Amino acid sequence: MRYPQEVRDSKLNEIVHRESWIIEGVHHKWGQDSFREADVICIICPNKYQRDFRVVKRFIRTRLGMESSNYKQTLKNLYQMLFVWNRAFDQENLKVIMKITEQYAEKRVLLRNNNQIVEHIENLVQSERGVL
Repeated sequence: MRYPQEVRDSKLNEIVHRESWIIEGVHHKWGQDSFREADVICIICPNKYQRDFRVVKRFIRTRLGMESSNYKQTLKNLYQMLFVWNRAFDQENLKVIMKITEQYAEKRVLLRNNNQIVEHIENLVQSERGVL
């Protein structure tokens, strides 16, 4: 279930004013406040075949009732996720995300896999501990 825009924006504002927070997802069209307030912006760009695998895996798990979803999983949705959204991410959305976050380039990092994410976060934590 998606929140109405006013509720969504209010919740985002509440989150970004906490001492520590992580926001995950594709919110580049409405999440600019989070980019401004963030210490680091991780843009995760896995290989498109890895994304395809994850889309199919989530589709199967949702259809089997092993995972919940905020929308009905249909073959049409699967097609759209694989051949419309997933391809558009590389061709269009990533470029938009890079443009939107351009003013925050000093705190933006592109990561391709879970190992890079963990390594980057560990480095941030270690450097913060060294400063304290």
